[in-house]
Amino acid sequence: MAAVTNESGVVVTPPPQPSSPRVQLQPATSFLPAWGWAALIVFLLLACVAAPLLALAVPQGSSLHLSQYWIGLAGKILCYAIVALAMDLVWGYAGILSLGQGLFFALGGYAMGMYLNRSMTAASGNLPDFMQFMQWTHFPWYWVGTEHFAYALFLALFMPGLLAFIFGFFAFRSRIKGVYFSIITQALTYAAMLLFFRNETGFGGNNGLTDFKVLLGFPMGTAGMTVALFVATSVALAGCFVFARWLVRSKFGRVLTAIRDAESRVMFCGYNPLWFKLGVWTIAAMMCGLAGALYAPQVGIINPSEMSTANSIEIAIWTAIGGRGTLIGPIIGAVLVNAAKSWLTVAIPEAWLYLLGGLFIVVTLYAPYGIVGLVKQWRQRRG
Repeated sequence: MAAVTNESGVVVTPPPQPSSPRVQLQPATSFLPAWGWAALIVFLLLACVAAPLLALAVPQGSSLHLSQYWIGLAGKILCYAIVALAMDLVWGYAGILSLGQGLFFALGGYAMGMYLNRSMTAASGNLPDFMQFMQWTHFPWYWVGTEHFAYALFLALFMPGLLAFIFGFFAFRSRIKGVYFSIITQALTYAAMLLFFRNETGFGGNNGLTDFKVLLGFPMGTAGMTVALFVATSVALAGCFVFARWLVRSKFGRVLTAIRDAESRVMFCGYNPLWFKLGVWTIAAMMCGLAGALYAPQVGIINPSEMSTANSIEIAIWTAIGGRGTLIGPIIGAVLVNAAKSWLTVAIPEAWLYLLGGLFIVVTLYAPYGIVGLVKQWRQRRG
């Protein structure tokens, strides 16, 4: 250290200053771990390459052939996985238990069903059968533009998002949360279901919208269309997962998690929970609408039963069984539960609801963090 001269001309060496400790920074974490990227790539390869080849290129007599039935069933289950992922955003990360996700799912399905109905009647120029039964002479005003696929897809995202925004704004501004929010979302869903059951609403009443035959000019029900819809659903699920992963890791997501854990402290820090909860609630509704738009052409029908409160409760069960607050857990839960449902409703249909309820109780009591939580605990014990 350099010496200095004081006022008397004496050279003085200042005492050594203690060096400041080095700041230890946390190592940067990747958007997804290496195994996560690998799993995502494997999923896309299986869904977009392997499955189409096994379904279209392999002869039907071969043991490796993937039938149209299984492709259609897998596409339907992946639509449910998107809904479960949306549910995890609002319940797992924001702490908002919604029992109205089935409504947003059905609205997306109806938007796409309107387009499919218009495509079916475009050649003949006639109105759908249920409108002819009502002796209507033209489409209602809210059907205008639905003959265009892009507009129908826009409606499938916009209408659930708009309804969620309006409903959520008044609910969150009034500080409604917990079981009370669950009850009013369930009431909203039930009211919408009763409305859509009425023939004069112009959505087919009890039967809903069905008998879809053409999508983007291509015939429905063929093996090629079934595979194309499955691939589109797989890509949509992967895209929604990546977006949700980015969202929860952003500042928005961290504040959202803080609101879930201690909303009053977040308010004291200067954040307004209203806009964070409203934002994720609206985004989740739009994701459900997208899932519904993919679901309708694969199943061939969309009716008010999709809005039943039982369906919304099942969505919460998928999320809880898989592991809420993990993103991947609800996807696993939706796939496993619906795969089991497809088999058990044929093998022992009278016992399925009891098994589902019992499974939910067991998970709630002994595995509150779901399947993913059990895997994490097992890895910690081994490590």
